[in-house]
Amino acid sequence: MSTHTSPAPDAPKGPFLKRFKPHQLAIALGIFMGVFTLASGIIPQFTKWHDEKTPNREVFEGIPGALQVAFYTVIPVLLIWGAFAFSQRVRNWERGAPDKRNLTKKNAVQRLKDFRAGAYMQTLLRDAGAGLMHSLIYFGFMALLGVTTMLEVDHQLPESLKFLHGDVYRAYSFFGDLAGLVFLVGIVWAIVRRYVQRPYRIRIKTKPEHALILAVFFVIGVSGFFAEAFRIAEVGQPDHEKFSFIGYPLSNLFDGMAENTLTLWHQILWSAHVVAFAAFLVLLPITMLRHIFTSPLNMYLKDRERPKGAMRAMPNLTETSLESFGASVVEDFTWKQLLDTDACTMCGRCTSVCPAHATGKPLDPREIVLKTGEVMAASAAHGHVTPPLTVDGEITISSNSLFERITAEEIWSCTTCRACDEICPVNIEILDKILDMRRYLSLMESNFPSELGNAYRAMENQGNPWGMNQGERADWAKDLDVQVVDPGEAFEAEYLYWVGCAGSFDDKNKKVTQAMAKLLKRAGISVAILGPSENCTGDSARRSGNEYLFQMLAMPNIEMLNGMGVRKIITQCPHCFNTLANEYPQLGGTYEVIHHSQLLEQLITSGQLDVSQATLEERLTYHDSCYLGRHNDVYLAPRKVVGSIKGIQVVEMPRNGTKGMCCGAGGARMWMEENVGTKVNDERAKEALSTGATRVATACPFCYIMLDDGVKAAGAEETDVKVADIAIHLLDAIEAGDRALASLPTPLAADQ
Repeated sequence: MSTHTSPAPDAPKGPFLKRFKPHQLAIALGIFMGVFTLASGIIPQFTKWHDEKTPNREVFEGIPGALQVAFYTVIPVLLIWGAFAFSQRVRNWERGAPDKRNLTKKNAVQRLKDFRAGAYMQTLLRDAGAGLMHSLIYFGFMALLGVTTMLEVDHQLPESLKFLHGDVYRAYSFFGDLAGLVFLVGIVWAIVRRYVQRPYRIRIKTKPEHALILAVFFVIGVSGFFAEAFRIAEVGQPDHEKFSFIGYPLSNLFDGMAENTLTLWHQILWSAHVVAFAAFLVLLPITMLRHIFTSPLNMYLKDRERPKGAMRAMPNLTETSLESFGASVVEDFTWKQLLDTDACTMCGRCTSVCPAHATGKPLDPREIVLKTGEVMAASAAHGHVTPPLTVDGEITISSNSLFERITAEEIWSCTTCRACDEICPVNIEILDKILDMRRYLSLMESNFPSELGNAYRAMENQGNPWGMNQGERADWAKDLDVQVVDPGEAFEAEYLYWVGCAGSFDDKNKKVTQAMAKLLKRAGISVAILGPSENCTGDSARRSGNEYLFQMLAMPNIEMLNGMGVRKIITQCPHCFNTLANEYPQLGGTYEVIHHSQLLEQLITSGQLDVSQATLEERLTYHDSCYLGRHNDVYLAPRKVVGSIKGIQVVEMPRNGTKGMCCGAGGARMWMEENVGTKVNDERAKEALSTGATRVATACPFCYIMLDDGVKAAGAEETDVKVADIAIHLLDAIEAGDRALASLPTPLAADQ
C-alpha cells in the first residue's frame, strides 16, 4: 500500500477498483453499512409487517418511538464515523513501500487456511488458557452479533417469510442466552486475568483503555440479560420464554413489580445496552479493539513469496541508484510491516519467549512493534491517528524517524532466533523490522558494535569471520580420504560438502567435520570439498545489516558454484544451510541444499548407514538450532538421528521445538560481546544440565560452541557432560558398537 502506487499490491486489478485506494474502500464500506442500518429502521415504518404466528418476538417491544429513532440515527452515524476513523489508519499503511502479497492461484488455498486460523483463534489456542478466554469473548460476541442481525433480518421480511416464531424462536432464545453467557464468562475471566492474576507480560502493558474496553463489554453483557429479564417480566413471563434460560430466571427477581415500573426499567436497561454498544463502536477504530479486523487480515496476508528464513532481497548495491538502505523512517517499511503494528494484540507472547529480554537485554520485541506504531501514528500528515496503545504523556515524537523511539542497543541485542515471529498468534513479522533497521545502522551510519567491525574486516580480507588463513580451510582433512576440488574443474561428485567457516577453523567443529566425513564414507556417499576456494556464505554479514559485504561474499560463491555445475550441497551449519537454500536464489544461485541432520536421517532410514550396532547407554538432550528449526522447520531429523542409537535415553529440555531457547550466537551475536545481563548461552546450558543428561546434542557449530562454553561455565566437566554435534554422538555410538562386536569371543572352528 505505497503512497506512490495505486492500488495496493494486493488489491484486485479491475479497472473500477484501480480508481480507489484502500482507505477509500474502507470509507465506502462504512457508508454502505451506515446507510443499510438507517434503511433497516425506516423501511418497517412503511411496510408495517408483523408476525402473526406465536410464539414470536416483536422487535422494539416496549421501547418508545423516540428511543427507536435515536437508535437508527446514532448507530448509522457511528458506523460511518468509525469507517472514516479506521480509514486514517489505513492511510498510514499506504505510506509504506510496496510488498507483493497478491492473491494467486498458487497461494489461494494457503491464504484461506491462514485466515481461518486467525478467525477460528487456532493460533491463540497454543496458549490454552488465554486462547480459551479469547475464544469465549470472540465467539460469544460474534454469536450475539449474529442473534441481533437475525432479529433485524426477520424484522424486514413480509409476514409470509418471517421465521422467528414457534420452535425456531425457542431455539433462537436458547442460543442467544447461551452466547451471552459464554461472552460474559470470557469477559469476567479477562478481568480476573488482567487485574487479579496479572501475568508479567500483561501487567507491564496494562493501560486505562483496557479497563474501559472490558467495562464496556461487561455492560453490554449484563445490560443485555437484565433488559431481557425486564422484558419477559413486563409481558407476564409466558412459558415459551423459559428457553431464555438466563433471562427467564432473572425475571423472577422482579415478580410483583408494577407494570409501569417494569416498562421503565426495561427501557433504561435497553438504553444502557445500546449506549454500551455505541461506546464499542467508538472504541473500535481508535483502540486496540481494531485487531478484531486487522489481526485476521494480517493472518490472511501471511503467505509471501520468499521462504520464512530469507531476509528481504535488495538490489545489487554496486549498481543501484538507491541513496538510502534499510529502514530509518516509517516510509522505509513496507505497507505490510506497517499493518503489523495495527494488527498487534499487545499480548506479549513475543516478549515472553525473547532470549535477549529474558536475560536482561534492552530488547523487547513487542516494544519494537508498538514504538513503530507510535511513530507512524504521531507522524501521520493526513490527520489525527491514535497510537497502537496509549502512550505516556511525557513521550513526544517530532518526526517520522523510527530511532526517535527505538535505540540501537535494542536492535543489536537481537539474536534473530525468530522466537517472536513463531509464537505471535497473528503472524506479525517482528524480525524483518529489526533486520531492516540493522541494515540502516550498518550501511548508512556505521553504527554497529566495535567487535563486529573485526568480523567484517576478517570476512572481507580473509573470507571468514575467524580471520584465519584461507589456505588452512582443508587442514582438517589431511588424514582423511576427502577429495578437494578446484573451481576450474568440472564437478563430478554427487554432493558438494560445504564445510563452513566454523567447521574449517574452529577446533571443536573440526571434529564435527571429521566425524561427518567418516560417516559419509561409511554410507558410501560421494562428496568433495572446495577447501581454500570456499568462502564465508555471508550469513553474519547479512544478519547484522551489512548487505554490501554479504553480496561481496555471496556473488563470487554463486558464480563459482554455477560455473562448476554444482547441484547438491551438504551443510553442517544451519546458517550456511539457510543462506545457501533460501537467500542465494535471490542472487541467481539455486541448489538442492540438505542439512547434515536431514542427510543422516535419510541414510539411517534407508539402511545406507548401518547403525544396527550403534550403542550408547547414556542420557541425552537435544538443543534446537534456531536457524534449523524456526527458520526452516527442521525439528525431527536430528532427533531421529540420535533416537536411532540403541540404549540412549533422549530427554527434552522444558523449552524445545518451536519454543526452544536460542544459544545466543545468531544474528552475528557470535562476534559481539555480551556485557548486559545474564549470558544467553549460560541460561540455556543450565536448562540442559537440569535434565540430568550426560550428553548434550547440537546440530549447529555456533550452538556447539555456545553450549559447550555454557556447560563449562556452570562447572560441569566434559567427563560428566559431553556437548557435541549429533554427528559426533552418532559416530561415538557406531564405533562403540564396533568395539563391542570386535570384543566378542570368536566361535571355535568346526571339527574337520
